[in-house]
Amino acid sequence: MSNATLGLLVGGLVPAVCFGLSGAVQKGAAGGIATGPYLVVIGLVVAAAGAAVTAVERDASATPAGAGYAALFGLLWAAGVGAIAVALGRFEARISQLVPLYNMNTLVAVAVGLVALGEWQTVQPGRLALAAVLVVAGGVLAATAGR
Repeated sequence: MSNATLGLLVGGLVPAVCFGLSGAVQKGAAGGIATGPYLVVIGLVVAAAGAAVTAVERDASATPAGAGYAALFGLLWAAGVGAIAVALGRFEARISQLVPLYNMNTLVAVAVGLVALGEWQTVQPGRLALAAVLVVAGGVLAATAGR
């Protein structure tokens, strides 16, 4: 198996399963914890996981730029997860409808990758455009699926 294929499995399939399961678990947590403590508990678990990976890999290297981007990622991620927690807890939103909507984040990531990171030179734009249409269609279908 090529490195590219392994990269897609490790960086695509594994996160898809983990994030999919985390959505269901998030719904379970919504009724039993306020948004602030919810984010604190998540942060503590992420910190413990980071410490464990650092110990196993024996690599604690970090540049100021790398740490800054990691902090920005954490801030953006916490804002998104906090918004989902509020939607589930306060507004009784359905996780089955929210997940397809917030997973339209792929469109933002693809746009940034194509434009800001110059990845447009190494992909097939037609296929990405079709994928974007399908993602939007799925989000619209999910958002309107309530009874």
